[in-house]
Amino acid sequence: MRQRRQNLNNRMSNYLATQFTQHLLQTSLFKTSKRIACYLPHDGELNLNYVIQRIWEMNKTCYVPVLNRLNRKQLLFAQYNNDSQLKKNKFGILEPTISPRNASNAHNLDLILIPLVAFDRSGNRLGMGGGFYDRTLAFLDKREIWLKPKLYGVAYEFQQVDSIKTDSWDIPLHGVLTEIKKYDII
Repeated sequence: MRQRRQNLNNRMSNYLATQFTQHLLQTSLFKTSKRIACYLPHDGELNLNYVIQRIWEMNKTCYVPVLNRLNRKQLLFAQYNNDSQLKKNKFGILEPTISPRNASNAHNLDLILIPLVAFDRSGNRLGMGGGFYDRTLAFLDKREIWLKPKLYGVAYEFQQVDSIKTDSWDIPLHGVLTEIKKYDII
């Protein structure tokens, strides 16, 4: 799946990113969310730059994940805007240069858009293998019901597979969004 993502040419990936953005903007999920975590694309992930631009235009607040310097196995979320200074983290992923005290925890967000390598219709996802999102969102596993943040995987439609083996620490998604469809799970 990673190779297939990486093999998309710029024209096709931009077209699919535009389709995804148009689809997302029509959802009540997006319309009602004020504090939205996106990601800066890496390794062929679906590009959310069009989504980020719309978040700014609509006076919503955009966040992107940053490695937590105090707990290197978890993520924090930094406010992201046109003026944000970026640097590559140890994985080569761009992130804002901020102090950890200026970052937000996941529980303060309304919607988190999570990149993934593959997904199934049961809300299971295959990430890059680091477990950062699962550890960061582990607090949700202790709740029977949670209103926020809503967790939606972001993928190309071709990243859907029949089933994904899960582990006890995997945090389920509320759904997955592609350039074609919104799959609601929870």
